Amino acid sequence: MSLEQTIDKFKQVDAARADYPGEHLVVLGAGVLLLLAAGRSRSFLMRIAAGAAGGALIARAASGTGGIAKLAGTLQAGGWSWLRR
Repeated sequence: MSLEQTIDKFKQVDAARADYPGEHLVVLGAGVLLLLAAGRSRSFLMRIAAGAAGGALIARAASGTGGIAKLAGTLQAGGWSWLRR
């Protein structure tokens, strides 16, 4: 199995599972904490690694069926009009 096939398989499994309540908020919090740790680190390598991991976690929190994509879909469908002001 190639790397691309393995990644596609993980994506399929992740898309098929149910979201846990608050999952995206926890991932967002972990990403923010990693970015803060990256800013405080003295080691250049640690700053790069923690910054990349923090950015990836924030992107993961924003994507998917329960994250920002769900909010955007709700707004486009005309729901939650108080958010569009």
